[in-house]
Amino acid sequence: MNVKSAVLGGGLTGITLARLLHEKGDDVTVLEQSEKIGGLCRSQTEAGFTFDVGGSHIIFSRDTEVLSFMLSVLGGNADRRKRNTKILYKGRYVKYPFENGLADLPAEDRFFCINEFIKNLITVEKGEIPPPTNFAEWITYTFGRGIAECYMVPYNEKIWNYPANRMSHHWVEGRIPRPPVEDIIKSAIGIETEGYVHQAVFSYPVTGGIEAVVRGIAEPVLPSIRTGFSVASIRDEDGGFAVSDGRETVHADRLISTIPLQNLLPCLSDVPADVQKACDALRYNSLCSVFIGLAGEVPDISWLYVPDPETGLFNRISFPSNYSTKVAPKDHSSILAEITYNDGDAVSRMTDADVIEHTVRSLVSAGIIPSRDRVVYTGIARHKFAYVVYDTEYLKNIEIVRGFCRERGIDLVGRFSRFEYINMDGCIRSAIDFVRADE
Repeated sequence: MNVKSAVLGGGLTGITLARLLHEKGDDVTVLEQSEKIGGLCRSQTEAGFTFDVGGSHIIFSRDTEVLSFMLSVLGGNADRRKRNTKILYKGRYVKYPFENGLADLPAEDRFFCINEFIKNLITVEKGEIPPPTNFAEWITYTFGRGIAECYMVPYNEKIWNYPANRMSHHWVEGRIPRPPVEDIIKSAIGIETEGYVHQAVFSYPVTGGIEAVVRGIAEPVLPSIRTGFSVASIRDEDGGFAVSDGRETVHADRLISTIPLQNLLPCLSDVPADVQKACDALRYNSLCSVFIGLAGEVPDISWLYVPDPETGLFNRISFPSNYSTKVAPKDHSSILAEITYNDGDAVSRMTDADVIEHTVRSLVSAGIIPSRDRVVYTGIARHKFAYVVYDTEYLKNIEIVRGFCRERGIDLVGRFSRFEYINMDGCIRSAIDFVRADE
């Protein structure tokens, strides 16, 4: 097979690239190793319950062009919801983000957070605190010691499964703003304030789960998508590329990779030792998604952050049946729990049955599930590549790997190919920008 452009990976980024290139008149083929497209945006339906296998996803964005694109491919298959997000803190449901929910805290913690925020703000403005050198320092520099110690550090160390003082802080600038002091004071005394207003209203597919977005994007290019094609080798060939799965070879003028760098490099020959070492040093988290179907209702919450390790291994609990009325059977509801882990740690050594049992038991203990008798369905999915972890060596290592791929003429687009922590809208934006730059 000969094509102009071969796209490695049929996740959200790869499918979006294929559609946009197709609309430009490009002859494009997508090569996806799984039997289904979607990557982290796949969904599954069993026993009448629909769950997103790569963790809970919603549709929102500050990027109006991308948001319009996502909603347009869904047509009428979209529900809108008001965000009602909480943090489980010492048995209380605290408004999210934490700095907007200080009035929900015990009095001592509320004082600790507001006092440290103001003290820190004064010292920062006086220039008495040096600029942060890692993520842990950035959290304290931005929010003060109270918010840092009560929530931000424990939650982030739980989700990233990595010490915050060994993480880089370059990625949070602009992503997590310093709250205005007046909002902190209002929050502490119970005057309603809002953070992350771009998430205040979100959309979700009525049917099909988040995979419905990928399916909608893929519709015009379905004949160009090859599933079950696991790339084994990539060779330079007459100014282009020969991509093989060991049985068939696709010849392409151009190669665009959206697959993890850790999967791309083994397909290439003559990878220098320093490049391989840099790639091996790039950190990421795996994800375990636990699916629970219940008889009856769940709390009227969109999703719930869980910073305390004693509550359970999960860092976030979402309630998909609150996103759409069609993702659970009548008079039933659903919970999706997310657990990050790494090869060799305790979670990686647990069986699926043990992870499910731990999750159900912990949710019953926390009062989120009223009774084990309410559980009518459980399931689980694991993804090796889920979150990019920005350690302090990240910038050095990623530039080495990207530089090598540039030299080999391979374009990198998307979350795990660029090795950047970007959400769904960021993946689509990366594809749009790549195609526009190509014009």
